[in-house]
Amino acid sequence: MTTTDSQLQPGAPAPAFRLDDAQGNTIDLADFDGRSVVVYFYPKAATPGCTTEACDFRDSLSALTGAGYDVVGISSDPLEDLQAFAADQSLTFPLLSDPEHQVAKAYGAYGDKEFGGKVHTGTLRSTIVVNPDGTVKSAEYDVDAQGHVARLRQELGV
Repeated sequence: MTTTDSQLQPGAPAPAFRLDDAQGNTIDLADFDGRSVVVYFYPKAATPGCTTEACDFRDSLSALTGAGYDVVGISSDPLEDLQAFAADQSLTFPLLSDPEHQVAKAYGAYGDKEFGGKVHTGTLRSTIVVNPDGTVKSAEYDVDAQGHVARLRQELGV
């Protein structure tokens, strides 16, 4: 796996972002100041792995928010696709559109990956947990969709 920017390390400042969500709201990382936030990157809405991961976050959302963690999903999908995905899967956390991959690159979540025996460049399934002070608590790259949220909850003690 090769990324276009450096992968984040614990303790580093989380890169600021400002993106539109599926409902047309502009979401800024600063909106979460004082709270922890799970920022997860996924390759494409409504694909099997991305649906599994999003539904796992949906099903764990009350436990995560109860423990002080908000959740934000980011992909390069257009807003219309994110709207349909959120509606189809009853997703109640923000899905943000990063069409130029600028935020994914800043977070080290964009690069080369192998799929179907071929190398493609795109969003790498990644999860970054940002502390209330805006620093990185943890950063995981190239995670598996299946079981990832359960493992993350265990690591966070949620």
